[in-house]
Amino acid sequence: MIRRRNLLAAAASVSAAPALLAVAPGVVKVRLSTRLGDILLELRGDKAPVTTANFLRYVDERRMDRAAFYRRSVPPGAEVFDYGVVQGGLQNNPAWVLPAVRHEPTSRTGLKHTDGAVSMGRRAPGTATSDFFICAGEQAYLDADPSAKGDNLGFACFGYVIEGMETVHKILAQPVSPHLGVGAMKGEMLSKPLPIMARRA
Repeated sequence: MIRRRNLLAAAASVSAAPALLAVAPGVVKVRLSTRLGDILLELRGDKAPVTTANFLRYVDERRMDRAAFYRRSVPPGAEVFDYGVVQGGLQNNPAWVLPAVRHEPTSRTGLKHTDGAVSMGRRAPGTATSDFFICAGEQAYLDADPSAKGDNLGFACFGYVIEGMETVHKILAQPVSPHLGVGAMKGEMLSKPLPIMARRA
């Protein structure tokens, strides 16, 4: 099991002043194309409008085309790559990152970190920009937990993979560098980041 504290520390993006975005209407599909295959996302703008609108801006302005999957986190010693997270985004590149957006916790949206969930990386609530992750396997510990102490708002799930989980599993199996990464991310950075091309489907 991937430790909650590791993902809380590692699935992060740059802190910036929150920005107000136009509400994203309804359900929107986005295709992420990589050399390992495509991943088709169904984004729930009806449930998480701010987060969905933010992601769509990166897609529509072609900013996400400068992003890559750069990290995978799996249980230690894994030999079957069907559980963990893959993380992508612009890695705080100041030339392409937009202002951070308001946090939409799962306790408000009703969306959960089940198999195929797509969610935003963050530090403190309200710091999410471009970096996102996809869950392989159910990971309820990433949901908001109002009964917990401290930062209990979890991560902002805003959609699900509807096609291409086999591609997610391929990314989970990619070689990692033993030297790259800091803290909980050390040993989880892909040796060769996987470029992304993102378009509305």
